[in-house]
Amino acid sequence: MRLHRPPLLLLLTILGGVFATQLAPAAALGASTAQRSRPPVTGQGTLAQLGGRSGCLVDRSTPRRGCRPVRALRGPAPFLGSNAVAISRDGKNVYVAASRSDAIAVFRRDARTGKLTQRSGTAGCIAAKGAGGCAAAHGLNGPNSVAVSADGKNVYATSVISDAVTTFRRKPSTGALTQPRGGSGCIANRAAPGCATGRALDGPDVVTVSPDGDNVYVGAFFGNAVATFARDASTGALTQPSDTTGCIVNAPTDGCATGLALGAPEGMAISADGDNVYVATATSNALDVFSRNPSTGALTQATDGTGCIVNTPLAGCTTGTQLGGANAVAVSSDDDNVYVTSLLSNSLTSFNRAPSTGQLTQQTGTSACVIYVLAVGCSLGRALSAPEGLAVSSDGASVYAAAFKSGAVDSFNRNADSGALIQKPRRRGCLTVRATPDCALGRALSGVSSVAVSPDGKHLYSGSFASNAVGVFKRVARARPQGKG
Repeated sequence: MRLHRPPLLLLLTILGGVFATQLAPAAALGASTAQRSRPPVTGQGTLAQLGGRSGCLVDRSTPRRGCRPVRALRGPAPFLGSNAVAISRDGKNVYVAASRSDAIAVFRRDARTGKLTQRSGTAGCIAAKGAGGCAAAHGLNGPNSVAVSADGKNVYATSVISDAVTTFRRKPSTGALTQPRGGSGCIANRAAPGCATGRALDGPDVVTVSPDGDNVYVGAFFGNAVATFARDASTGALTQPSDTTGCIVNAPTDGCATGLALGAPEGMAISADGDNVYVATATSNALDVFSRNPSTGALTQATDGTGCIVNTPLAGCTTGTQLGGANAVAVSSDDDNVYVTSLLSNSLTSFNRAPSTGQLTQQTGTSACVIYVLAVGCSLGRALSAPEGLAVSSDGASVYAAAFKSGAVDSFNRNADSGALIQKPRRRGCLTVRATPDCALGRALSGVSSVAVSPDGKHLYSGSFASNAVGVFKRVARARPQGKG
């Protein structure tokens, strides 16, 4: 059954009402079994927002005291789009998908301080029809996800209104983006000016690039599909295979393979070895496992129970727990673990990955999940209402979640041996729009839904839809020396 697609503005209005930023009381959340057996707590991974105007950037149309005004940042990290912030591998640039500006905002990053600055003119942003003095682009109406290729040559974005995936060339010296002409810079679900036509791109929500740079994959929320593209390493241009390897759809569809539990893909991540693609699906309440052919980029899904983990029993899948409204996916840098945020379950779930096969098993006991409200079998989290975005630090010590309704960035310690997560204690465990006894105060975090950690592990950046803002945070990358006694 195909998911009905409501108008985007109506959808955002509904979601804005349902998930109005507010903090539920957290004082009653006590210590769980997982907390009693937690790994040693250090300062490693603790977040502190930069002071003054360096700590937050807001769109100039909605100035906020204490934040730096910038261009093309209205509606960053929209509700449909938990991967709207991306950082180049060289650490020099941060890119943000701003849905209401129909733009990708481009920022220079100071590697030492983490501060972001925006160049003037077309180097600072690229937008539909060149609005706001930005460079001009096709197929960029309602951008919601962005990814940078490992070689740093290209940036890719999905746009939910345009039903398109767009390709941009990146200038390494400045980070500026330009779109190729002649239809090679845009592939849309239907005929559109300046775009080639592709398949299975109805409501694209997430885009990711394989580590080897050979493929780009797109999750289509309204199309209940994953689209596969081959990438030209020299130009960055994308082509979609014409056979069934070009797309996988939840229900039988001409020209595409059929998948399991693929209702409304929202999150996607690829293992560092490039062997697997993991997809979180919101209406199937599932985490899907795909094997990737490194030679062709083709994806296949097993039907013996190893190809999907679902919240409720489904033939061909394994049953897991707390995956209601599965949203964002992240893989640890050592490839040993996969993590998922689930919006309806208010949870963060943990899975062990078998390196030889890529198969997943959910962790057991209270290590299986962290949840915002009391649930049997899970540890308890704070300020984790409607979690969306997710990121794992490159050193593997920390996992961060963006909670849309709580207006919070939550910090978790990750056990290097088991991969188990536990939220940092007391105020170190969360930054929120309103200070509470359980969380520290953060700025411009209303409707936060995307987070990304810099490759050097020194900083974290967030995108907040309702604040029209990007947050900048310093991260403690190393454990503090422990005294004796």
